[in-house]
Amino acid sequence: AMEAMAEAEGFPIIGPACGQVCYLIARMIRARRIFELGSGFGYSTAWFARAVRENAGDNHAHGGEVHHTVWDQELSDQARRHLNTLGLADLVRFHCSEAVEALRKADGRFDLIFCDIDKEGYPASLPAIEQRLRPGGVLIVDNMLWGNRILDPENRDAATDGVRRLTRTVASSERWIGSILPIRDGLLLAMRR
Repeated sequence: AMEAMAEAEGFPIIGPACGQVCYLIARMIRARRIFELGSGFGYSTAWFARAVRENAGDNHAHGGEVHHTVWDQELSDQARRHLNTLGLADLVRFHCSEAVEALRKADGRFDLIFCDIDKEGYPASLPAIEQRLRPGGVLIVDNMLWGNRILDPENRDAATDGVRRLTRTVASSERWIGSILPIRDGLLLAMRR
């Protein structure tokens, strides 16, 4: 239903192929604490919350949490309704604020951080991500191919530049081991050393 709604409204979601990868990575690293920077109406949140619930197994008392962040109260309310319907809302902490600021204010470290904010904000989000992601934790960033705009040397707009700068920073940093998966619009997977 969320996929149909996204298609009908032209709302950008990560889609089922990327959703499955996000779910798989979260299961593989047994993530219990996940923070999403830019969560839309809860589609990616659902994949992560399902993984966190399954990672907890029978230990529901310490079931973990997924932080959902959006600027827009209406999107936050929509996400809450969707995740309630899926029986996953109890695992989700909803933040209606600027995403990077919400991450800075969050307590503790996270096993996985997902980033899908305005692309020009990608490079500036990295210091907060590095501070909040545990060593061995995983960063997943969406839209790394950016509709193939990153491959056009003539393209110098701020969003495209933001994607390129994040890619270069992660690739050249001693703190990260990363790779871009060329599915859908490109997913960066990076492990914090």
